[in-house]
Amino acid sequence: MFGASPATRIYVAAGATDMRKGFEGLFGLVRDRLLCDPLSGHVFLFSNAQRNRLKLVYWDGSGLWICTKRLEKGRFRWPEVSSGESRVTLTHEELALLVGGIDLIQTRRRPWYRVDVGEAKQTVNKNV
Repeated sequence: MFGASPATRIYVAAGATDMRKGFEGLFGLVRDRLLCDPLSGHVFLFSNAQRNRLKLVYWDGSGLWICTKRLEKGRFRWPEVSSGESRVTLTHEELALLVGGIDLIQTRRRPWYRVDVGEAKQTVNKNV
């Protein structure tokens, strides 16, 4: 199985994706549409137009994972995207809520301290 660390980012693709795409097609979408490195170890999510299917793409260092979920009833509530954006970044908790059927728009984040791993690394390097 794969494990995601706090440094693993989760990207959700804006718009609809053809769910017939396999490894090569999704690899190309991550690279060309999301402008990310598919071999980065980050998680990438895609959904169809009806929002009742999703595919998760993840590189574990030795191979590419594609995980699929199809809902028997209902729809995923895909996050809103600003115009011109091709992706949204989620936290690990937000991913669990999205896959569990919780509407992220109707939830609110509590004000507490959280350091983004990428920002913490840059801050440490600046102080050296």
